[in-house]
Amino acid sequence: MPSGKRTKAMKTETSDKLVVEGGPSDSTKKAQAAKDCGNESSRYWLMKSEPESRMEKGVDVKQFGIEDLKAQPKQTACWDGVRNYQARNFLRAMKVGEEAFFYHSNCKEPGIAGLMKIVKEAYPDHTQFEKGSPHYDPSSKKDNPKWSVVDVQFIRMTKRFIPLAELKVHHQAHKASGGPLENMALFTRQRLSVQPLTKGEFDFVLSLEDKKPS
Repeated sequence: MPSGKRTKAMKTETSDKLVVEGGPSDSTKKAQAAKDCGNESSRYWLMKSEPESRMEKGVDVKQFGIEDLKAQPKQTACWDGVRNYQARNFLRAMKVGEEAFFYHSNCKEPGIAGLMKIVKEAYPDHTQFEKGSPHYDPSSKKDNPKWSVVDVQFIRMTKRFIPLAELKVHHQAHKASGGPLENMALFTRQRLSVQPLTKGEFDFVLSLEDKKPS
């Protein structure tokens, strides 16, 4: 990626790019991803992207926030750079039309900034083959690519930014009361940059935009 320039490519959180070899097989992970997603006819997602620049492998990586997605042609971009098998399998499970929260991560105030939808299902991540990319993976082959992307399209900003700190308060309360955020992956599987949401989780979080911060 040329230094100092933004591209359509989205960059997920650093922790998601760690490749762990020797784990469960791809088929096992795909089965687990399907199980985690449940059987709802319409699924929901939370997808993390870093809105601020940082250095990665000696390269000044210009990150991607929701305003950058909004500014893209047709307000559409690919979600690349995922280097965690479970997160990748969630990408591969996504269907056109499903909605996702755009979550700003690894920044001064992380949280949910807006809504987007899946407009193209999983296909090979081009950055895995680009030697100049911080996401280059020499072990991935073009006839059997390891990593995938989906295309997402901006829907709208949330009526207000919903910070992680506020979501955590509700999560803690719901752990005690049995509320919808009791088992939210944002807190039970924090390191994943692509996470499934139940309809209950999605609806509750969306309802917060019409309420004053607690």
